[in-house]
Amino acid sequence: MSYTHLSIIERSKLEILHQQGKSSRAIAKELGRHPSTVGRELERVASVDIYQAEQAQNAYQDRRKASVSTGKWCDTLAASLEEKLQATWSPEQISERFRTEGLSTVSFKTIYRWIYEGRLVRGELQVLRHKGKRQKPAEIRGKFTIGRTISTRPKAVRSRQTFGHWELDTVVSGRGKSKGCVATLIERKTRLYTAILMPDRTALPMEITLGVAISQYPKGTFLTATADRGKEFACYANLESTHDMQVYFADPYSSWQRGSNENGNGLLREFLPKGTDFAKVQDEDLAHSLDLINHRPRKCLSWRTAHESFTEELSHLA
Repeated sequence: MSYTHLSIIERSKLEILHQQGKSSRAIAKELGRHPSTVGRELERVASVDIYQAEQAQNAYQDRRKASVSTGKWCDTLAASLEEKLQATWSPEQISERFRTEGLSTVSFKTIYRWIYEGRLVRGELQVLRHKGKRQKPAEIRGKFTIGRTISTRPKAVRSRQTFGHWELDTVVSGRGKSKGCVATLIERKTRLYTAILMPDRTALPMEITLGVAISQYPKGTFLTATADRGKEFACYANLESTHDMQVYFADPYSSWQRGSNENGNGLLREFLPKGTDFAKVQDEDLAHSLDLINHRPRKCLSWRTAHESFTEELSHLA
């Protein structure tokens, strides 16, 4: 049920109309409220001869404050929690131990929240086993918030039953090496994985690189693409209009929504490990690595290779 409380303006009108001797039903009609609302408001001040809007508003605000739950926080509980945290107990261990001993039933999520708010151990995350590292860090490399979200992507794409749906990403050089990187693509149904060298991780090289990749295959090979919100994919609108495809964006910090691509990047690292300067990688070397990856039998493909599965799908388009 949706409703709003009386405002000070409505109470002021109610005061004037009540002093004029109008009935609750007549006042309610003037205010656009239900007669019961006006009746209850007047009953709350029945002991006072004259209804006063200011006093009624103050009483309303006091009732609102009193209606807010104080929660489970108390000094005794806080001291007990801090003792366990200093003893290297995790919030989940504390919560479950308290539950089994019939003590306060505070959840481990609440304990985490109190720590991050600074209410426990002065917010010092060093008491946590992972030092608070599992909190989502702030994105610093640039992102944008427009475009289609993955929640609007057709369900058929997720099922991997149809061909032509890709996942996109970039793999960068080692820190301090160079701006060189590779754009990586993988087709979700056949798992065909490909990568193309780029001079840097910006939108224009990405648009050109993907345009080259798409132009190598017949129409219908690229129907949708799913990427993260890195600034290199800000060219998505041009890709959609030029190549007649739909681009979707995964949620922040949800790499599992592009799991095939992340797995493919891991396979590429077998040949080009972390720390590699991609500005020095030759096209022939990259092509050889991709050839080995795509010609391996895959369990998810009933021990066929990604190349075999992809070629068969292309034959259907032809």
